[in-house]
Amino acid sequence: MYQPYPTDGAEPATQAPERPPSIQNAVWLMYAGAAVSAFVIIVALVTIGSTRSAIHADFPAYSASRVHKAAVALVVYEVVIQVITIGLWLWMAAANKAGKSWARIVSSVLFGLNTLILISSLARPHAAIGIVLLVLVWLVGLGAIVMLWRRDSTTYFAASKAR
Repeated sequence: MYQPYPTDGAEPATQAPERPPSIQNAVWLMYAGAAVSAFVIIVALVTIGSTRSAIHADFPAYSASRVHKAAVALVVYEVVIQVITIGLWLWMAAANKAGKSWARIVSSVLFGLNTLILISSLARPHAAIGIVLLVLVWLVGLGAIVMLWRRDSTTYFAASKAR
């Protein structure tokens, strides 16, 4: 029988549990979500003309100046939301990859908020491509949440918490 070399009484370092494929996939989906969110910013900036047209169609009594201001406000809102979203995607990817059990819960809450944002986006004037991209971001988030709540992910979070 093998006896370990005597130490100074310190506990031996425990190894980090092996990351299951579901966590790896969730992290990759979160990186994809950040990338799509960055693309949403580009699309919002490029399609400001379509946004103006949508506002003018919904509010024909608005002056050209008011339509322009509303379009700029919507684009600025979208850019700010997406920059925050990119940061949250990256933060949650790192925390879930590290096995932080709180990150799975926070990710789920953020997914719920993303759902509300998507629904509210449908209620305001927008370029059609913008909604397609927001739905794509939502689907990526759904995939990540499903991966985070699989049984092997639960085992990984429990083992990480025990370390």
